[in-house]
Amino acid sequence: MTPFFRSGAGRRSLATLVCGALAAGGLAAAGVTALEPGVASASSHREAPLISGTPQYDNTDVYAFVSPDKPDTTTIVANWIPFEEPAGGPNFYTFADDAQYDIHIDNNGDAQGELVYRYTFKTHRKNGDTFLYNTGPVTSLADPDLNITQTYDIDLLRLHNQKLVSRTKVADDVPVAPSNVGKASMPDYGKLRDQAVYKLASGSTTFAGQADDPFFLDLRVFDLLYGGNLTEVGRDTLKGYNVNSIALQVPNDMIRESAGQPIVGIWSTTQRKDAHGDWTQVSRLGNPLVNEVVNPQKDKDKFNASAPWNDAQFLKNVTNPELPKLIEAIYKIKAPAEPRNDLVDVFLKGVKGLNQPPHVRPAEELRLNTSIKPTKYPKRLGVLDGDNAGFPNGRRLTDDVIDEALQVVEGELVGSKNDLGDAVDKNDKKFENYFPYVAEPTSGSRGALAKGTTSGTDVRNQLGDALKPAGSSGNGTDTVLIAGSAAAGAAGFLLIATGLMWWRRRMHNRAY
Repeated sequence: MTPFFRSGAGRRSLATLVCGALAAGGLAAAGVTALEPGVASASSHREAPLISGTPQYDNTDVYAFVSPDKPDTTTIVANWIPFEEPAGGPNFYTFADDAQYDIHIDNNGDAQGELVYRYTFKTHRKNGDTFLYNTGPVTSLADPDLNITQTYDIDLLRLHNQKLVSRTKVADDVPVAPSNVGKASMPDYGKLRDQAVYKLASGSTTFAGQADDPFFLDLRVFDLLYGGNLTEVGRDTLKGYNVNSIALQVPNDMIRESAGQPIVGIWSTTQRKDAHGDWTQVSRLGNPLVNEVVNPQKDKDKFNASAPWNDAQFLKNVTNPELPKLIEAIYKIKAPAEPRNDLVDVFLKGVKGLNQPPHVRPAEELRLNTSIKPTKYPKRLGVLDGDNAGFPNGRRLTDDVIDEALQVVEGELVGSKNDLGDAVDKNDKKFENYFPYVAEPTSGSRGALAKGTTSGTDVRNQLGDALKPAGSSGNGTDTVLIAGSAAAGAAGFLLIATGLMWWRRRMHNRAY
């Protein structure tokens, strides 16, 4: 069954495409907006004032899809920490130790989570006498040269009417895949990632660690909708950035209510302890970009602290969205008539006959029909292009949610046919064919080498194995080498600093 099918995904003209682009970045969220309070899902990259200052707790995206190579399972991917610069050392990217990273599953459409998978992390340090994240090439997650490591536990909480029924620990001290420092530090990062994939007793599989940010879009919509003249469009703003990912693959029968009711609602949240030691929800995310471009400033922090059960308080932001009005004001593309009940039906309830559960309570959740089998050749526009295994029926990594949501928000379902988009149609990196599916993170040593250097440089050979992990034995030669290197570096720094001070005084005298 195809709830809404449109043949062809081609754009009518460059102008139309770009027009869509301008709206794409922001409109995507609009289409996906239908919030509901509780402790649910709905943040994105730096989407609210408070969370933008604490990236370790900031949800960026949630994905949920029937596993393409294991269709009897569902894979959920939830990401945190936006815009991770790959070379951002010496303190690379870790999950917060004082946070609860939760994946919520509503299996009966009542806007409450019946299941919560709770991830909690712990950071470990081997050697406090070095500034280094790793003290030599890392060949395994147990390598003594990996100075900063993390492990995590998973608790499965079963709830009824928002009250705890049971709590079961399903994983204990699972290792996290580290940040990809670079080729010299991690010559075979794929091996490290494979070691971080962990099978659970229940037939589930888990992964936590760094990954390439799978979201692809042009975020420069915020410069008054692509510069006000459509010249700033078509670049994947997130290209080259990483995120911290949690991926969980679970048997369909474990998360759905029954074979007769296979639709689940999914979102993620982050909780951290406040000054009184109480857990407080600070971020939530289900559909993409909802809190970013659907909610106005006054509602953003409130939304991050709320749960789907109470999303009725944000309904006007969906039925009377701001973005189409902005597009009409700047580009004269007429906004669809309000109230936008079409957006409520698609994004708050699910598509009737596809992923709308019976007796559904409207809420901002990513809804997935686990009985829809994955397709071998997914279409990037998902349900809009007749592919019912894609967005808004869940969200695959390859789904172009910006173009899809933009077209719907601009009236695709109410007679205003359009081919709007942001001209970014796929991720810059290819996704994996197996769990955890997300692409490996971009390396900190990416890019061209400095002039005069070669790719075969071996750091350990250059240093003479001077750096040692904690507890290892050293010798006099190592100590002399480290001291000599430090002295040489200090002398060089002083020489350069003296020269700069002389130059600045000279320039100052010239200016005055």
